[in-house]
Amino acid sequence: MTDTAPRQPAAIPDRPSLEGLEEKWDRVWSEQKLYAFDPETTRDQVFSVDTPPPTASGSLHVGHVFGYSQADMIVRYQRMRGKNIFYPLGWDDNGLPTERRVQNYYGVRCDPSLPYDPDFTPPQEGGDNKSAKAANQLPISRRNFIELCERLTEIDEKSFEDVFRTLGLSVDWKHGYQTINAHSRATSQRAFLENLAAGQAYQSEAPTMWDVTYRTAVAQAEQEDRDRDGAYHRLGFTRTDGSGEKVVIATTRPELLPACVALVAHPDDERYQGLFGSTVTSPLFGVEVPVLAHPLAQPDKGAGIAMICTFGDANDVTWWRELELPTRSVIGRDGRFLPEAPWITTPEGQANYAELAGLTVFSAQKRVVEMATESGDLTGEIEKISHPVKFYENGDKPLEYVTSRQWYLTNGGRDGSEGGLRDELIARGRELTWHPAHMESRYRNWVEGLAGDWLISRQRFFGVPFPVWYGVGADGETDYDTVLTPSVDRLPIDPTIDVPEGFTEEQRGQAGGFVADPDILDTWATSSLTPQLAGGWNSDPELFSKVYPMDLRPQGHDIIRTWLFSTIVRSHLQQDALPWKHASINGWILDPDRKKMSKSKGNVVTPIGLLEQHGSDGVRYWAGRARQGVDTAFDEGQMKIGRRLAIKILNASKFALGFGEAPADPSGALAADPAAVTDPLDRALLANLAEVVEQSTTAFEDMDYARVLELVEPFFWAFCDDYIELVKERAHGNAPSGQAGADSARAALAIALEVQLRLFAPVIVFATEEVWSWWRGGSVHTQPWPVEEPLRAAAQGQDAALLDTVAQAAIVVRRLKSDAKVSQKTPVLSVTLRAPEAAAGHLEAARGDLMALGRIEALEIAGGDVDAISTEDAELGEPPVKQPRNQG
Repeated sequence: MTDTAPRQPAAIPDRPSLEGLEEKWDRVWSEQKLYAFDPETTRDQVFSVDTPPPTASGSLHVGHVFGYSQADMIVRYQRMRGKNIFYPLGWDDNGLPTERRVQNYYGVRCDPSLPYDPDFTPPQEGGDNKSAKAANQLPISRRNFIELCERLTEIDEKSFEDVFRTLGLSVDWKHGYQTINAHSRATSQRAFLENLAAGQAYQSEAPTMWDVTYRTAVAQAEQEDRDRDGAYHRLGFTRTDGSGEKVVIATTRPELLPACVALVAHPDDERYQGLFGSTVTSPLFGVEVPVLAHPLAQPDKGAGIAMICTFGDANDVTWWRELELPTRSVIGRDGRFLPEAPWITTPEGQANYAELAGLTVFSAQKRVVEMATESGDLTGEIEKISHPVKFYENGDKPLEYVTSRQWYLTNGGRDGSEGGLRDELIARGRELTWHPAHMESRYRNWVEGLAGDWLISRQRFFGVPFPVWYGVGADGETDYDTVLTPSVDRLPIDPTIDVPEGFTEEQRGQAGGFVADPDILDTWATSSLTPQLAGGWNSDPELFSKVYPMDLRPQGHDIIRTWLFSTIVRSHLQQDALPWKHASINGWILDPDRKKMSKSKGNVVTPIGLLEQHGSDGVRYWAGRARQGVDTAFDEGQMKIGRRLAIKILNASKFALGFGEAPADPSGALAADPAAVTDPLDRALLANLAEVVEQSTTAFEDMDYARVLELVEPFFWAFCDDYIELVKERAHGNAPSGQAGADSARAALAIALEVQLRLFAPVIVFATEEVWSWWRGGSVHTQPWPVEEPLRAAAQGQDAALLDTVAQAAIVVRRLKSDAKVSQKTPVLSVTLRAPEAAAGHLEAARGDLMALGRIEALEIAGGDVDAISTEDAELGEPPVKQPRNQG
């Protein structure tokens, strides 16, 4: 690979520094289009990446820096391996977080009933969560609200891009995308219409998990369990056989008593055998309900008999469906009790329900307990418990079941038949190469545990509209079975603005006319198409053929069940293929309490300060030290180490280049003449480096960037602390070996430095580019990845262990002087180095460098039956006289 605009070497600065490198090199890379994708290519030449589109709402946090840095390391390696990189970055604009941020930032809320105001000015700019009360927000039309969403996401996206540029991501910004712009709307709507035509998308009116704050349905993948305090309340139902006998149930949801449709116990529970088939009346509300048997009932839970309400939890839904029970909903979409419950017919029951109408769930529960206590229907002590409760992952109130009409997409959740869609999707997981491999089980477990199809509709405003209308009958009622769809060439459309073919705007909402579907697609239903969005499936078929299926999906393990699974579902349904070949899974960032950092928990750290304090190379180093799939503690100590490493690369390189470099090799294989490397110590260095290159290449082929750092970093420090110190006198020409020895050291230094810069380049991107610019043309990031064969050839079969042996001897000589409490510059008049027999030959081969390093005038090397290198019969000279400081 060659640079698009090769650069000439620059002068080595007197005082190398990390400050300003991010801005300097980002500007150069942008001007030279260094990371641009070349469309004149074939698929086998391309390495394409399905990069996570961050939610463009608020600010990035350190978790983004962590995951995106790791993906960039893999990409940079593949670029150096000669691949034509397709590395776009998109922005996830739609979704509830964006709407909430707009509400708080501008002090508004959406009211679809209001007309559009083309001259609207928001009442504020720059609000925060403290202004989140709806009463404080100005209602505006849907179109005005969406315009504000688009305005704010554009601001956020620019700030996000600045952070990612500072971080050194080698993305091709020309191929960016948004999940809400016209291109993405058209792509998402086309995919939905194809799913609809294939029978994979369908409507159903059924109980749906509902977030009462956002007033929208929530899919299974977006739900999470949170432990909450609760209590068992024992309520007595009265048998209708005239005995007056009470049947006591225990429930954590007493407020749902007016929604009760049956009692249920396990068919084998002997306590309730005589009750099955009979009826009872509910306390407070006097509604007659049957007592039924079902194996899902748990004899050891509560009283062993439960009330079925529509709906309190997933068990209620199952019982309702399988026992064919009526629907008696009491909770509305706003989380408050509905004004009427027509199945309650007794005057007392109606009066009691009237006290609940309009109350929140919390208030209704409190009032039901009070009424049941007063009436004597509450028996025994209230038993306090802690139990898991379903929440929307971004919500702060428990989810409720609300019966509503929603759109669904098949995902195997309702198809458990052998060889069906569920099995096909599990097989796709086995087909994918996972990094680390054990993450495949998380995917498989999720698919196997699905309880239903994918609910893809949301009752929100900012997103991709469902591209459908419904016919309105002659009676003025909406006919949901008459679904009107647009032609693909009209996409994207907004059915609340556009009209179906054959109709006019005047027929909207009229008998014989049409109505728009008011809902939008779930965020994941758009984000699940990121390979298609970035690759141009709907707009650039030629590009799509060159990048799809993509090579890599990098992402966190927490969204395997959402983003990764949903993307596989869409690609399986749309293209009958996997969307990518590899999935690289990163872990979470943990706060000091070992809890996941997330915006919703309020424990995140924003990256700008970290990048300014530790430098981008320091922060990238911390990310690169973390293994794939492993949760990692937020650790500024590691960032400090990374910064020191980047500084050392600058300073050590300047020092090494100060010796003068060997002649360049026109082939570019080593960029220095390997024939000049004749000294055994120099050849041992290259033999060691060959091992590092070979193992690093193997690790990067497995996308294991952490292993690469584990290999390269120790070699570099040994190169700085041991090798350079050992050969610096020889490299300056101050050794008995003369010019040949100097040429050998200089050539080895040049070779080793250049190879190490390329090894570090995927992680330490700015310091390596800076050093490269001092003595080589072009960019280090477009150089070929080093290979071990030329290094082995230059090493001429030299034993790599020689370098370590000589380094150990250098430590022993230094310790000799330290123990004597004299300067390291103190001459050693004579000394014997005793070493194991095999090591003695290594020391003899490096005699001259050892004597120069230790200022040894007479050295005897004695091999023998010993375990380690040691000194004997040492005679030290006079320490050098300290020169007084110049006081003038």
